Amino acid sequence: AIVHNPCRQNECLLYVEIIKSTQTLYLYIDSELMDSFKVSTGIRKYETPNLNLRPAGPVLKKYTSRKFPGGNYKGLGNMPYAVFLRGGYAIHGTTPGNFAKLGTKASHGCIRLHPNNAIIFYELVKRIGLSNTWVTIKDSLL
Repeated sequence: AIVHNPCRQNECLLYVEIIKSTQTLYLYIDSELMDSFKVSTGIRKYETPNLNLRPAGPVLKKYTSRKFPGGNYKGLGNMPYAVFLRGGYAIHGTTPGNFAKLGTKASHGCIRLHPNNAIIFYELVKRIGLSNTWVTIKDSLL
């Protein structure tokens, strides 16, 4: 039987690198940088951990945090287009009240995106699959 070794990091068809020092998400498809988006990672009290992993899922169009409720985006809850990485950490869209904070640390540990950008990542994950997706979160590009 042929053993298919799952991809790692930028070998994966869909690779996302999140740099906390600049609050930027870089989106790579097939090792080519396709786009970059402003994000909000966790404030000091809820620092987003550095991760290097294949997202565990689930992948949910509509989700509301029970731990940190409040806000709603077009009926999709306060975490629309959520791709869960590990445990309670997800990359997800945010609500209009938080749009101005994108590019600064503002979340409770998740990675917030503008919903227009979150839907892009969400749809790519749905199409490409978690098994071909990798997310790296680190302090700086170096």
